[in-house]
Amino acid sequence: MDHKEIVRAGYNAIPDDYLAARTTDSADVQLLDDLVQRLPQGAKILDAGCGAGVPIARMLSHRFQVVGVDFAEAQIELARQMVPKAQFVVQDLTDLSFSDSSFDAICSYYAIIHIPREFHEEIVRRFYRVLKPSGLALLCLGADDLEEDMVEDYLGVRMFWSHFDANTNLKMLTAAGFRIVWSRIVEDATSPGSGHLFVLVRK
Repeated sequence: MDHKEIVRAGYNAIPDDYLAARTTDSADVQLLDDLVQRLPQGAKILDAGCGAGVPIARMLSHRFQVVGVDFAEAQIELARQMVPKAQFVVQDLTDLSFSDSSFDAICSYYAIIHIPREFHEEIVRRFYRVLKPSGLALLCLGADDLEEDMVEDYLGVRMFWSHFDANTNLKMLTAAGFRIVWSRIVEDATSPGSGHLFVLVRK
């Protein structure tokens, strides 16, 4: 079973529905304010797993240079329409091609949790590599231990999730070289009763 293709096909099929389900004032989105306040005007930010670019890339693009990546082509096409100030690239988080020390910050909402967890350590290390020294990353990771979960009807499509528990994720980030600034469990605004670990780290 190709989990990657399930996720890619799913998000390619529901760009408008997923965009409609996103909120702009929920607790998870409000966490973005802390990252924004820590960065200088014009900082270069990677939105990793950007989807249609709303609300995260759009909010960041008012003050920063934003590069959004997602491997679902339909999501990137919609993001280019919704957030014209940002740059969007079709790219897989497990194979980021950016040069070392390319970004002042990284933001990743609800993307890593759709990738089989055996790849999460490598993704974190790639994030560390493309960040500038003292760069910041605001990441959404799993709060509970879940090797894999397949749902047949997520906004009308099949969808896959996989992640470690919060403590394992924090240890993974520290092992990669990051310093934990803060971490919080936040309820998923699009799936009440489901929580995720949000963590701000510094290189």
